[in-house]
Amino acid sequence: MSDTATDSSTEAVADDGIDRKLLLGRPHQHHGMLWLTASIVLFAIFLVSYSLVTNPRFEWGVVFGWFSSERLFTGLLRTLGLTAISMVVGIVVGVILALARLAPNFIIAGVAAFLVWIFRGVPVFVQLLFWGFIAAIYPRIAIGIPFGPEFFSVDANVLITPFLAAILGLGLNEGAYKSEIVRAGLLSVNRGQTEAAKALGMRRFTILWRIVLPQAMKIIIPPTGNQTISMLKTTSLVSVLAFPELLYSAQLVYSANFKTIPLLIAASLWYLLVTSILSLGQFYIERHYNRGSGKTDQLRNFPRFSKTLRSRPPKQEVQS
Repeated sequence: MSDTATDSSTEAVADDGIDRKLLLGRPHQHHGMLWLTASIVLFAIFLVSYSLVTNPRFEWGVVFGWFSSERLFTGLLRTLGLTAISMVVGIVVGVILALARLAPNFIIAGVAAFLVWIFRGVPVFVQLLFWGFIAAIYPRIAIGIPFGPEFFSVDANVLITPFLAAILGLGLNEGAYKSEIVRAGLLSVNRGQTEAAKALGMRRFTILWRIVLPQAMKIIIPPTGNQTISMLKTTSLVSVLAFPELLYSAQLVYSANFKTIPLLIAASLWYLLVTSILSLGQFYIERHYNRGSGKTDQLRNFPRFSKTLRSRPPKQEVQS
């Protein structure tokens, strides 16, 4: 019998299935190329920063002057309110549609699938225009008995204000996407747990609230955070309805003083600030719901794991 030593640096895959060569690499491999690439990136950043600071056409004095103005801040508050209300409407509609699509009755499931198809297939900008001009189709909105007396009637232009049209357009569109997120979360829960809960005599609502939803939240929460950030930016489309949110407030200002670029930059800075705060909140919420899943622990222990691989002696093969 003879012993043949195999060099660990040339071993592609270890006995535990880990590609050590890909994971560890060579300490000085492509070292100069990496520094050259980093230098080029830093030089490009310097050029862009120098252009932003020295180009007088940006008019940073005007930008920061209007950034802290009451007019844009009021538009920001309207944007935040519109985002929050639209997300609440979207979540409620999404949960209802998701439960309807999972219903055993094929008529209810079919109608829910049709609504999701409509609101998800038509662009949100078109939906906003549709709700804004709903009076062209239904001049008056009435409540009463079909083919009978009316109990209540109101002018559509009075009822469907630009704010309500924005809520309907954004909320229903969000509800269609949210329904798919909720449905995916509910379907991710093992069906055996639901059957076990039924065997214990638990009611359907109790099973949904205490067994299914807590486990489905790990799937539902991350895309919900992304949808909230996306909703904040999508509210800029409401300017087509002449609702004075952040972008339309900036448009009203630069239509009077002709400072188009500085006003757009000021509005963009507010969008960036709020989305950064929302992204930070999303990170902590995801970390809360991922506790016990092992993903965070694996990432935290990765350097120690790779160090263990480096210190592992070369694999010995025995050949007869």
